[in-house]
Amino acid sequence: MKLAVVGGGSTYTPELIDGFARLRDTLPIEELVLVDPAADRLELVSGLARRIFAKQDHAGKITTTTDIDAGVADADAVLLQLRVGGQAARNQDETWPLECGCVGQETTGAGGLAKALRTVPVVLDIAERVRRTNPDAWIIDFTNPVGIVTRALLQAGHKAVGLCNVAIGFQRKFARLLEVEPGQVHLDHVGLNHLSWELGVRLGGPDGENVLPKLLAEHGDAIADDLRMDRRIVDRLGVVPSYYLRYFYAHDEVVRELGTKPSRAAEVAAMEKELLEMYGDPALDEKPELLAKRGGAFYSEAAVDLAASLLGDGGSSVQVVNTYNNGTLPFLPDDAVIEVQARVGRDGATPLAVPALDPLYAGLIANVTAYEDLALEAALRGGRDRVFKALLAHPLIGQFDYAEGLTDRLIAHNREHLAWA
Repeated sequence: MKLAVVGGGSTYTPELIDGFARLRDTLPIEELVLVDPAADRLELVSGLARRIFAKQDHAGKITTTTDIDAGVADADAVLLQLRVGGQAARNQDETWPLECGCVGQETTGAGGLAKALRTVPVVLDIAERVRRTNPDAWIIDFTNPVGIVTRALLQAGHKAVGLCNVAIGFQRKFARLLEVEPGQVHLDHVGLNHLSWELGVRLGGPDGENVLPKLLAEHGDAIADDLRMDRRIVDRLGVVPSYYLRYFYAHDEVVRELGTKPSRAAEVAAMEKELLEMYGDPALDEKPELLAKRGGAFYSEAAVDLAASLLGDGGSSVQVVNTYNNGTLPFLPDDAVIEVQARVGRDGATPLAVPALDPLYAGLIANVTAYEDLALEAALRGGRDRVFKALLAHPLIGQFDYAEGLTDRLIAHNREHLAWA
């Protein structure tokens, strides 16, 4: 089996490598190709990757290339983990929206739209190269904003599934609190990428006992602290929202907070510098503890599970992924991309049935889906008016003057990445 990782020079990559090494029986990789235009980073990351494989006695070969076509040739799956513009662009996404009194964040709001506009054309170009070179390969998208990017891929006819680590992170945390193995925990995970709720936590499988009330009663403070939300929010809802819901449920508080400290991008950039120095140490043969602070916890486990189900011959498995709605949430169009439990096998992902949703959740999902429709249109076709409409539709913006000011700032800060600007 051959896998290619586009964006293989990312400081995330050793997390992925560690998972591939530990879980080699689940996903028996013979060749792993790391693809990245940054040859210097690629050399550092691949050196550590090979040492991790060697330490854990993984027989797979790790190769590198800056050539996308060469890297994806003959790959069974291609994993995308890109950041167009790097941490510098992310820093802008997290700062200029604050000038208008709106949250600055890399996957939602105005910053999230900027990232989508930069990213969608690049991802579609890569996907076309995959299709020309290797049309049977699956594309696994971990590139944010995952929902919008995955929809762009699916609409263009690519074999693609979107992946996020939020659900598997909750699964692992709940398993620890319940003192059971992670495989015993099944989540009633419903929503969109970075706009989701755990409506139930079941032991043993999709039809198992719902222990969410017990979790909230016994561990509510710990869960709320982890989400950085007031315990009252979790108690009132009676479910566990993704921590990204904090941008919606406590928007003004978050804006004030963000205005008083360095951006997350600045913190991550400093971390990345330190990580790359560590990766260059020939004695290092395991992922460093600092990497856990970088983000992406359990990303490798989720990626291994998904790739194994898409490529294996052992039947299907149930996982949280991003894929077409196809009637799962009846208030959304079939071609909306949702994030829910799905049965995943060689033919792709089929969402499991979801009970009727409370309007409290359905309304926000519908609103953000409308924004994502407009965001994808702006990413595909460009134009100031399309950017403005997407911003006006976003529930974190929604006011004419805000949308006008944010449109001008978005274009000014991203002109080099926008072919139409």
